[in-house]
Amino acid sequence: MPTSTCIDDLRKRYETAGQGHVFQFWPKLSEPERAKLAKQLEALDIERVNRIYKKAVTTEKEASDPNAKPESIEPLPEKASDTTVGVPEKEREWRTVGLRAIARGEVGVLLMAGGQGTRLGSSAPKGCYDIGLPSHKSLFQYQAERIARLQQVAEKECGKPAGTVVIPWYVMTSGPTRRETEDFFKKHSFFGLDSKNVIIFEQGTLPCLTMDGKVMLDSPSNIAVAPDGNGGLYAATRQPLSSDPSHTVLSDLQKRKVNYVHAYCVDNCLVKVADPVFIGYCIQKQVDCGAKVVPKTSPTESVGVVAVRDKKFGVVEYSEISKEQAEKRDPKTGELAFRAGNIANHFYTTRFLNKVESFEDQLAFHIARKKIPYVDENAQLVKPTKPNGMKLEMFVFDVFPFTQQFAVLEVARNEEFSPLKNAPGTGADDPETSRRDLLAQQRRFLEHAGAKVKEGVEIEISPLVSYAGEGLESVKGKTFTRSGLVSHLEELDALA
Repeated sequence: MPTSTCIDDLRKRYETAGQGHVFQFWPKLSEPERAKLAKQLEALDIERVNRIYKKAVTTEKEASDPNAKPESIEPLPEKASDTTVGVPEKEREWRTVGLRAIARGEVGVLLMAGGQGTRLGSSAPKGCYDIGLPSHKSLFQYQAERIARLQQVAEKECGKPAGTVVIPWYVMTSGPTRRETEDFFKKHSFFGLDSKNVIIFEQGTLPCLTMDGKVMLDSPSNIAVAPDGNGGLYAATRQPLSSDPSHTVLSDLQKRKVNYVHAYCVDNCLVKVADPVFIGYCIQKQVDCGAKVVPKTSPTESVGVVAVRDKKFGVVEYSEISKEQAEKRDPKTGELAFRAGNIANHFYTTRFLNKVESFEDQLAFHIARKKIPYVDENAQLVKPTKPNGMKLEMFVFDVFPFTQQFAVLEVARNEEFSPLKNAPGTGADDPETSRRDLLAQQRRFLEHAGAKVKEGVEIEISPLVSYAGEGLESVKGKTFTRSGLVSHLEELDALA
């Protein structure tokens, strides 16, 4: 238990910050409760919380000021983007560049996996979810097996001995999902990956605040907190991974001599983890940050787009562009001018990730007004029926305006993006659409390799057999008439 002098200093610090109310129940707390609250208060940088609140509120106010000069919003300049669609020779060139970087051990992966499957009717981490494939593999397993296969592909194509290529996987969880994620990986023996190369860490939290910026308590001895958004990724890479304060994700990347990082969200079953094409494209363009995008399906699709805001790259939410802008078309191609749909799939140099700290104070957190349970002055828990407070979060794309060199790669949606957001049976972005899109892709793998697949036949090809359709040359000329699961190439013969 901290000494009374320590507590007096702590109380003084909070009172000076205008947050002294967090001690209102102190006289009635037991010793263990006091110790718990004191620990939480000591760990919290309350001055930073106040700064974040002020900046978020000011930024929001400025954005809604009717007299403010409107921001200029322009489509991406032609030289800042390219596409993988219909350019097989370019794609092959980028893939070679990316695979060589992987073979040299210069590529790492950052997975944003802090979410729970609440909307899916599950309290487990989203990555544990089974979308109903014949194999019943979880999203985590699919992604782990893609890494394992890609390591082998890089070894084979770049002449490296088996087992020598490593793509380290940094898995960012949140407070509620960390323990379960760690247990899940251990229970499944890290899905065949070496546990030394799977680094599980945790994003930060921020206190929930009242509308006027006061820290909320959800019990007399506990501050109500919420994850700081997927943009918390950057600060989390600087937090200690162990008892050694100098051991962080950033120091681990440096120790491994990783120069390039692929970051993505766990809920996309089609994600090409450490995609050599995307990595090769970004290396060739010499960018410090890059974004993978998919074309918007229609002018009204509710998706943010990567665009240029006040001469800087950024993501413009669908609510921020006018109907006229949304419908505007490129006179040369006839495609939507604002079509670069953001899918939270990014490339960074590790040099850039190390630089984020230098400008992080300039990033404004976004305010989400929510119904937040709190304790009233009588220490009774109140569950509000309408929004009564705010959660502050940063988005992973908030760093885009601070990049020196930035590029966008457009990819085919049916090959690379099928997010899992909604409950089963919703009909869009749900487990059934994820399953359908993944099996349809694997059918295309077989067809591109020269096979025919009968109508209604579903063949699931393990990522350990093929990462992106490679290695299936032996199926040429075959017709597949039976559904099944393929864990080894030879098993395809039984389905023809």
